[in-house]
Amino acid sequence: MAITVVGSIAFDTVATPFGKRERMVGGAATHFALAASFFDEVRVVGPVGDDFDEAAFALLSTRETNTDDVERVAGGTSFFWAGEYGWDLNSRETLDTQLGVFETFQPKLSAASRQADVLFLANIQPSLQRDVLEQCEQPRFVALDSMNLWIDVARDDLVDVISRVDCLILNDAELRQLTGKPSLVAAAREALSWGPSSIVAKQGEYGAALLTAGGFFALPAYPLETVVDPTGAGDTFAGGFVGYLSHRLDQLDDEMTLRRAMAYGTALASFNVEEFGTDRVARVGAGELHERVAGLQQMTSLGPTREQEIQS
Repeated sequence: MAITVVGSIAFDTVATPFGKRERMVGGAATHFALAASFFDEVRVVGPVGDDFDEAAFALLSTRETNTDDVERVAGGTSFFWAGEYGWDLNSRETLDTQLGVFETFQPKLSAASRQADVLFLANIQPSLQRDVLEQCEQPRFVALDSMNLWIDVARDDLVDVISRVDCLILNDAELRQLTGKPSLVAAAREALSWGPSSIVAKQGEYGAALLTAGGFFALPAYPLETVVDPTGAGDTFAGGFVGYLSHRLDQLDDEMTLRRAMAYGTALASFNVEEFGTDRVARVGAGELHERVAGLQQMTSLGPTREQEIQS
């Protein structure tokens, strides 16, 4: 089995109250791949320019991520984003965006990438997400991320693509904006009616929620004393969630499997925010990851119900 991710590969300059880092390797596809590669082979599809050097490729290839479908555009420059966070790390100010080669990106998937069992459509123009779907050869699980820009300027295309995927991953504000529903549950129910079997609502420092036809589940964010940089946390969460499911494709209708995937996504996102950029996730070990998931399980367990206590 393998996972294909299509999205941005970038350089980020980020300032937070805890410091500043210049031109870190980032982008949605990068953060997703670093997390998902814990579980399966990941094939990355996205464009880079001449400035994306061998050191950058080495980081993208962490845990043997396959970069054969990374398009090197001669004479071009890679997507660049600069932003600044205040003490409220849930919000940020964009200081600079340079699309570079990403502006004219037309995804080209190799036969191996088209045949992957799992596909993650990271935040790109909805029409391009649809093009990727039409190139792929019957993936067994497709998840999609998007943003407020596409909801504003390409909503019809976005809704069309959502109707063709298995899982929609958005933050809670985007989900309400997309559906026009005032509450998270109502918004998720509306989105489920369009075709996906599961909706994941990212909620930043408050965790994430999973909604399916069978019910509602929520996890808090893993409690941390040190939070340095939240850039890429949402894509890291998606990588953990989708990566965990990649080896459980026969269990996608099992609520407990989906909940377990939420825990792995949450744990990996917690590592992401502990340091700048990809630094922490790139060196996380399997033992650390499983320990943090076990911690989430312990924190969210209520033990036996009152009725069970009485019966015992």
